[in-house]
Amino acid sequence: MNSTVSQSTFLLTFLLSVGLFFFIRASTKDRTEVMQLTSEQDENTLMAALKEYFRSRAYRVSAVDSAKNQVTFEGLVSPSWFLAIFLTILAAVGLGCLALVLSMLLPDFGQFFLVIILFSPLSGLLYWKKSGRLEKVSLKMENIPSGQNFSSTITVTAHRDELAELQRALQLKTLDT
Repeated sequence: MNSTVSQSTFLLTFLLSVGLFFFIRASTKDRTEVMQLTSEQDENTLMAALKEYFRSRAYRVSAVDSAKNQVTFEGLVSPSWFLAIFLTILAAVGLGCLALVLSMLLPDFGQFFLVIILFSPLSGLLYWKKSGRLEKVSLKMENIPSGQNFSSTITVTAHRDELAELQRALQLKTLDT
């Protein structure tokens, strides 16, 4: 094979491998966000609904600050078997492609490069170890007068997926600023 073609193929495969590495690393990244949500329900009714929602999602109350009107829930987030297996397969394919290109560039050592595929289960293990963690959700309640009645505003600090599910389950609206 032409040397220029082999070298450019190696460069592209190496860049794809770097992208794969950062994709695997990003699978465990903390994605905590702060969002202000509003509801037409009064504070007591909304807090009861929030407590029931988080109880059903296996969270428990870990701290209550009455002075700031703030409640903190925590719950254990378990890693996904599907994602661990998927990341392992992706790593195996990516490392296999890198090994194939390296074996074409250096044919004398071609068989030895296939050994790097054995490192692919490390990606699933990395994901499994880092993604199973204790998640905290912090809620701060406020009552804001809106016309003739009051609406409740909640400032929520949580994982972005949890925020989306909370908003969907309790029909909460984002606060327009």
